[in-house]
Amino acid sequence: MSTNDIRSRLGLRPVINVSGTMTSLGASIVVPPAVEAVSAILSEFVELGDLHRKASAVIANLTGAEAGFVTASCSAAISLAVAAAMTGSDLAAIERLPDATGLKNEVIIQSGHMVSYGAPVEQAIRLTGAKVVPIGQATSASAYHLAGAITDRTAAAVYVVSHHVVDYAQIPLRVFAKIAHEHGIPVIVDAASEYDLQGFLADGADLVLYSGHKFLGGPTSGIVAGPKELVRNVYLQNRGIGRGMKVGKEGIVGTLAALQAWKTRDHDGIRARERKALDCWLAALDGKQGVKAVVVPDPTNNPLDRLQVFIDPQEARITAWDLADRLAAGDRPVIVRDHEVEHGYFFLDPCNLHPDEEDIVAARLAEELEQARKSNLPIATPFEDRLLAKEAAILQWPD
Repeated sequence: MSTNDIRSRLGLRPVINVSGTMTSLGASIVVPPAVEAVSAILSEFVELGDLHRKASAVIANLTGAEAGFVTASCSAAISLAVAAAMTGSDLAAIERLPDATGLKNEVIIQSGHMVSYGAPVEQAIRLTGAKVVPIGQATSASAYHLAGAITDRTAAAVYVVSHHVVDYAQIPLRVFAKIAHEHGIPVIVDAASEYDLQGFLADGADLVLYSGHKFLGGPTSGIVAGPKELVRNVYLQNRGIGRGMKVGKEGIVGTLAALQAWKTRDHDGIRARERKALDCWLAALDGKQGVKAVVVPDPTNNPLDRLQVFIDPQEARITAWDLADRLAAGDRPVIVRDHEVEHGYFFLDPCNLHPDEEDIVAARLAEELEQARKSNLPIATPFEDRLLAKEAAILQWPD
């Protein structure tokens, strides 16, 4: 690690991220125009209302919506969008939340969409004072579940697009939106980590929420896109529960710059660099005993592929989770995408690599697999022990 690397000055490990756009790792590499914009605005003063209006026009241009708003994060955007559906432009109601007395406060969501992105999605809804109304079962939701759950207390319906959600037997967005609209209910789509900036609105969403700090490559932020009146009502939540979620000038300007850069980004060039990394890893794992590697597409149809690495612990002499943990240890930590690792595989995501880091990842894979082959005993930590150890680590904090 170079002494010019700020991580060395802070005593932090030089992580190589092959997990993806994960908030716990810093989400993404911020694009140079956003870095420059953030630096330029930090020492200056602006009228934030005017800055929000400028950002709204840029968001509208990219998404095809009437207006847009920058929030502190996509999680904050969920809370603010739900709050807006409850209060409208009633300033007194905005100041009362999370006391929802007298307001429509039921928010419908499919059970298979009640996932965690580091915190439960339903908690972002409940922060407003809303009542979460799950519909269907985790592995099955139908149109009649949605229609049957709508009452005169329903304020909104939330739809989550994510690799975390159950990916079968859920209500398609177009059907979900059609039923909700037949009853006058707005649909809020959480599309935090999605490339598609226009399709969800076209499919019937009223408000679409994105992360500014994932594939867009901006600073930590969220983006709301939709009709002017609804977006205005989201913005007004800054006078209530949104005050504690406010985004600063640097977040707005950085997101604005990232959005503008998105228009001219060389997406084909990015795909080629990602393919180069995948080919490098395929070559490194070719012929490794107990290892099978397959290129797989993104589950929500984003234009990127990942490498799914299957580990046979009998032949490789190491479990998939032990290999993931060993890669993450030491002086050259490589953090893989391991959210399904108990099934005997993990993923390598190439979207957040700096130049030549794919070679380090390949070398670390070869190193750990070779050490496992030389081990006298198979490296096989019981998965439940790993699970409990990770849970205990959450509670650790410096003295």
